[in-house]
Amino acid sequence: MSSSRTAPTSTTVSSTSSRSDPPDRVALVACGAIAGPCREIAVRHGWPLDVHPLPPLLHNRPADIAAEVRRAAVRLGPAYSSIAVGYADCGTYGALDEVCEELGLRRLPGLHCYDLFGGAANIERLLAAQPGTYLLTDFLVRSFARTVEEELGLDRWPELRDAYFGHYTRVVWLAQQPAEELRSLAQAAAERIGLPLTVVETGDARLERALADLWALDRGGPEQQVSPAAAAEGPAARPPSRRAG
Repeated sequence: MSSSRTAPTSTTVSSTSSRSDPPDRVALVACGAIAGPCREIAVRHGWPLDVHPLPPLLHNRPADIAAEVRRAAVRLGPAYSSIAVGYADCGTYGALDEVCEELGLRRLPGLHCYDLFGGAANIERLLAAQPGTYLLTDFLVRSFARTVEEELGLDRWPELRDAYFGHYTRVVWLAQQPAEELRSLAQAAAERIGLPLTVVETGDARLERALADLWALDRGGPEQQVSPAAAAEGPAARPPSRRAG
């Protein structure tokens, strides 16, 4: 993941297509790792928003994210009244913000998707307290065999485990839905890389708040009503632009 905190762009998105009168719907070009929760939240609120996920494994190639978002936004522009971006900075070191500025798009706030579930300040505290922390979300717990083990080649060369994870000291699962089945999968994932598991229950309130802010800004209307849990979080964090050490 990136160590560069960049603020969301401030230009409202609108389609620049030559097609007249696109439907009054918003397309969210989203990371595949958070597309499911984003879709659930949109349905919960009744927003006319369609989620278009990009491959979650782009996170293994963050240099490609900005170009893929740009390609999707340009392709979807004729069919929607506006486009929004369901990514944080996600290791692009500001390249995604450059695309957003170029096309007049808004994105979700934060350094990475962990901020959207755990909260930026909380994530920083977790990493400061134990720098060797390996973070998992519900998506990563469910897809661990494919997105982690297969991608790193651990299914074929398990002896590489220490090379990849020898400097880590624990796994922290940011549990949006801490069901028993997922707890078992998270525990199994931690055991497969030889680390103890800590569970931090987050829910999706912070992501809901961030999407509500993005939606309200994009539509140019009043702030949306959100669940009591999300409202308790206050406005979504807007971290300043800086490069962390």
